[in-house]
Amino acid sequence: MLTEQDPRWAAVLARDASADGLFVYGVKTTGVYCRPSSASRLPRLENIEFFDTPAQAEAAGYRASRRAAGDQTQRAAHHAQLVADACRLIEQSVAPPSLATLAAQSGLSPYHFHRVFKAVTGLTPKGYATAHRSRKVRNGLKGQHSVTAALYDAGFNSSSRFYESADQLLGMTASDYKAGGAHNVIRFAVGQCSLGAILVARSNRGVCAILLGDDPDTLVRNLQDQFPKAELVGADSSFEQWVAQVVGFIEAPALGLDLPLDVRGTAFEQRVWQALRDIPVGSTASYAQIAERIGAPKSYRAVAQACGANRLAVAIPCHRVVRSDGELSGYRWGVARKQALLERERNNEG
Repeated sequence: MLTEQDPRWAAVLARDASADGLFVYGVKTTGVYCRPSSASRLPRLENIEFFDTPAQAEAAGYRASRRAAGDQTQRAAHHAQLVADACRLIEQSVAPPSLATLAAQSGLSPYHFHRVFKAVTGLTPKGYATAHRSRKVRNGLKGQHSVTAALYDAGFNSSSRFYESADQLLGMTASDYKAGGAHNVIRFAVGQCSLGAILVARSNRGVCAILLGDDPDTLVRNLQDQFPKAELVGADSSFEQWVAQVVGFIEAPALGLDLPLDVRGTAFEQRVWQALRDIPVGSTASYAQIAERIGAPKSYRAVAQACGANRLAVAIPCHRVVRSDGELSGYRWGVARKQALLERERNNEG
């Protein structure tokens, strides 16, 4: 039972703009929902109910008022600009700015800013800063920097902090990454399936690449380009069984694919890829739906980019992601292969 002591009701009475984004309220007598600072006529307390988000209010049957709908469009544009400014500050700072510093620049409370930033980018401010520093490290290691210089140039004030996460970020030590994958052994094999040529590669942690294409030599060159100094070893008979498993899964998706994977990517990419692996065989999801599932409903474009960065065809099933209207969109290995995979999965669900 709502009471007059509820702080949300006090915010509605005060038309408190600082509470916008924290909750909305639905008016039972009109069927609309409003933000706390709405200038609409105040309803009776017994005629309202509170929701954490507009999506929850809409799921309960409420619709946005005309004023709220217009305000939401303006607010979304405003939030996008605030987040862009925050991203710029993160990227230009020697050390990652604190949440309080970023929030102060935006004019929002730290709690509200944190929610807005994650909704727009799909990452927390800390996660975005880590991803940005990781990119700077990769670029520094590919250049003429020493490993230590690359770490400090990227804003890691402690080398131990970076080395704790280097294996997850780079898939190897920083010195080996700088050396183009030196000291890393990657076993691979090229075969044929109904979709054309297929290359399967494995590091010491698991399958690190499943590539599809028309020309086997091109697939091998793509693998070499990724780590030019890694030791590439042609597969033996035991490894070819792994290739056979992947090919078998392509031909008959109901068989499933149970192989250890070496998944390398940013925190956001890994969240997207895990959501893709949760899509059942024979089903699809839109980029917007994936964005919703990972808690970043406005990041559908970033979801599409993460799909494009996937190097593990079929194992991480980015082919199951379609446009909101159900039509096929781009696919790293060709739209025709995407359509063939989806049709095969629909016909072999059992």
